[in-house]
Amino acid sequence: MKRIFALLLVAACLWPVSSFAAERPNVLLICVDDLRPELGCYGVSYIHSPNIDRLASTGRIFLHNYVQAPTCGASRFTLLTGRYGGASNNAIFQRAAKIRQDPDAVPPSMPAWFRTHGYTTVSIGKVSHHPGGMGGPDWNDPNELEMPFSWDRHLLPAGPWQHPRGWMHGLANGEIRGDASKMDVFQAVDGPDAIYPDGVMIPEALKQLEELAQDNKPFFLAVGILRPHLPFGCPAKYYKLYENVDLPPIPHPEKPDWRTTWHGSGEFMKYHRWNRDPRTDTEFADLVRKHYAACVSYADAQVGRVLETLEKTGEADKTIVVLWGDHGWHLGEHAIWGKHSLFEESLRSPLMIRYPGIPKPGETTEAVVETLDLFPTLCDLAGLPMPEFVHGVSLRPILEDPKAEGHPAVSYQSGRASLRTARYHLVLYNDGYAELYDHATDPGETKNIAEAHPEIVKELADVLNARLALRD
Repeated sequence: MKRIFALLLVAACLWPVSSFAAERPNVLLICVDDLRPELGCYGVSYIHSPNIDRLASTGRIFLHNYVQAPTCGASRFTLLTGRYGGASNNAIFQRAAKIRQDPDAVPPSMPAWFRTHGYTTVSIGKVSHHPGGMGGPDWNDPNELEMPFSWDRHLLPAGPWQHPRGWMHGLANGEIRGDASKMDVFQAVDGPDAIYPDGVMIPEALKQLEELAQDNKPFFLAVGILRPHLPFGCPAKYYKLYENVDLPPIPHPEKPDWRTTWHGSGEFMKYHRWNRDPRTDTEFADLVRKHYAACVSYADAQVGRVLETLEKTGEADKTIVVLWGDHGWHLGEHAIWGKHSLFEESLRSPLMIRYPGIPKPGETTEAVVETLDLFPTLCDLAGLPMPEFVHGVSLRPILEDPKAEGHPAVSYQSGRASLRTARYHLVLYNDGYAELYDHATDPGETKNIAEAHPEIVKELADVLNARLALRD
C-alpha cells in the first residue's frame, strides 16, 4: 500500500495542474461535533440556524443519514476511510498504528485519495478525533500523527486554550478542563465569538480558504466545528435567542423498562451541574436544552462565516459543499442526556450536500444512507477514480433524484450492532438478544417487537452480519 501510495503521489505531481483546475471541483467538508438534526431545515422551528438552512436550500437534505458509531472517533474513522471499523474513540489512532506496522495493509484515507489525485488537502479544527490530528498528553506531539499521508496541512490554532486538548473541552477565555466536576456543564458569557474555541479556529479556516482559492490546484478543505460538543459554552448573544422560548415537551422521556443500550449519561453527568439532574428536574432540563440550542446557533454562525468567505473567493460555483454531523445526541429522550446509545436519537445525524448544477435544490430525501457513503460520493462528484476498497456507495442517484431509494445503514458498539432500514431498526447483541422497532407505528422506539417477529429479526440479522463481516 505504501508503494502504491508513493506511485500515486508521484503521478499526481506529474499531472498537469491546469487540467485539474479545469476539470476538478473543490471540496469543502464541514464537520459539526455532536450535532443532532436540531436545525430549522430539519423542521425544528425554534432553532435559529439561518446559515445552515440557507445551505440546505441550495443542496440536498438527507433526512435519514445514520452514522456508523455513536461516538466521535469511530464515526469519524468511517467518514475519513469509507470503511466500517472499530467502535472505540481510538479507531483512527489504531489505524495509524497499523500503518506504522504494515503500510501495505491499510487502504488510503479519503483525503489521501484526493491528495494523490492532485488536490491540496487541508484540515482545520476537529475533523479527525483529535483537533489538529496529533497524539501525546496534550494532543500536540508531531511524532504521533492520527492520519499519516492524508493532509498537506492539519491545523488547530488553540489560542488561549494552549493546546488541542485544552481547546477541545474549553470554556470562555481560555478555561481548560481539568477536573470535569469543577467545570460548568453549560455557560454563556458576554463577548465576541473568539472568547470560545471555535471563534479562534474559524479565522484560520477562512485564511486557509482564501489561500487555497488563489492556488491553481483544486482543494479539499475540511473544517471541524466543535460546538455543540460538551460543555455547552458559547457567547451570551446566542443564548439570548432562546431565553424566553417555550420549548416543546421532550418526546418519550421515560427510561426503557426492557433491555436496551440505555446508559446513565456519564459524559454529561461528570460536569458541574449545581446538584441538579435533568432526568428529574424539568426546569433544569429546559435550561440544558436551551444551552444546546445556543451552541447550535453559535456553530451555525461559524458555518456562515465559512460559506460567506467561499462566496467572496469566487470559488462557490466550483465547489462541492458537505455539512455532516458526527452523530446525534439525546436531549432527554429515553432518559438519556448524551450520545453512546443505539437509539435513533444517537445514530441519526444531519447531512446535506450541495454541488454546482444539483437538480431540485432544497428538496429533502427520505432515503436511508450512512456516513461511509460520503467517500465514494465525493469521488463520483469530483470525477476521481472510484476506490475499490470502500464499503459505501455513491449517493449520486439520490442527489439527482431525491425520490431514489437508499439502502440499510449499519451502526455498532462493542458487543452489539444495529441495522436501520426505511421501516425497521434492529439492534442485535453478541449473545443473541435483539431489539426490533417498527418506525411505521413506533417512531420513538418505545416497544420492542423482536419476540413477536422472529422472521423479521432473522432477515435483518442476515443483512447486518454480512455487512459486519467487512469490518476492519
